[in-house]
Amino acid sequence: MIDSLMTVSEQSPLIISSDPAVADPSGESQEDADSTLEVELREAEMPISAHGERLDRALSGIVPEFSRTYLQQLIDSGLVRLNGLPVNKASFKVKAGDRVQIELRPTPQSQAFKPEDMVLDVVFEDPHLLVINKPAGLVVHPAPGNWSGTLLNGLLARDDATRFLPRAGIVHRLDKDTSGLMVVAKTRETMDRLVEMIAAREVSRDYLAVGHRSWQGSRQQQVALPIGRDPRNRLRMAVVDLERNSGKTAMTDISLLDNQDAHCLVRCKLHTGRTHQIRVHMASLGHPLVSDELYGGEAAAGLSRQALHARRLAFVHPSSAEALAFVAPVPDDLEHAIQALGLSYNGKS
Repeated sequence: MIDSLMTVSEQSPLIISSDPAVADPSGESQEDADSTLEVELREAEMPISAHGERLDRALSGIVPEFSRTYLQQLIDSGLVRLNGLPVNKASFKVKAGDRVQIELRPTPQSQAFKPEDMVLDVVFEDPHLLVINKPAGLVVHPAPGNWSGTLLNGLLARDDATRFLPRAGIVHRLDKDTSGLMVVAKTRETMDRLVEMIAAREVSRDYLAVGHRSWQGSRQQQVALPIGRDPRNRLRMAVVDLERNSGKTAMTDISLLDNQDAHCLVRCKLHTGRTHQIRVHMASLGHPLVSDELYGGEAAAGLSRQALHARRLAFVHPSSAEALAFVAPVPDDLEHAIQALGLSYNGKS
């Protein structure tokens, strides 16, 4: 549903060779490595947009399927050449027109960047971007444990041009078990602009969430608590003291929609986009999300994933300057849970 109706750089051909003598930047010893491991030699010309950038950052635009850490390892290992000469400093500043040659070894990360046909719920699309309603259970980007079957793989299969974009045009993410709306860029110019807009808080993102326990205090609260990696459990995020731990500022507006003795239904509006932000902020208030075991929530009303849905997305189109707003219907599993817990929103269950 739509709230209001909306009236690459070029990449050189790859040269593949088999050369077991090339050092493996992953740290694996040559005794353990497969002597027939294929090595990919990739060549390209630095675009004007990369002029003056660090080498590792510039490379990430040429080979987006590899992490910047991995590219730094390649540089340290002497596997990157500029204009025919090896460069072993990641901080080296490149110039437009520099010819770069990179020796790559296949990794799970690089092999994950492959097209996979899947059905995507596309809410809106034009030549510049598309808006997707992501179902719960779909991983957005390949990562350890989920190297295939991700939204990125589906985007690559849907439009071959996305292979020239970092992360196939993905500019923000939703957790695997969070459903709802995402915007994806189709051009590099649009991608850069959307990233700027998100950082400047010019993209409005509203979520529907169900928390444990009856809501206490003001019906509207602004939570401004920094978030970083939990120092006691590296698999979680947590509210942290920035004087003692690394982290970033985070802000969420939370509004109560309905209340019961054991649960509450809230609307959350993001001002920042930290990892697990709503889940962490709700838990910090004593209202962990239903079925969010990682942050203290318990299963309820048959819901097998955290009770969080990115319901509304609004922004000004980067090219046309037209105001766009979209609403994604609440998925059946969350709708049934809301009803079972005796909660309601917008006058409807």
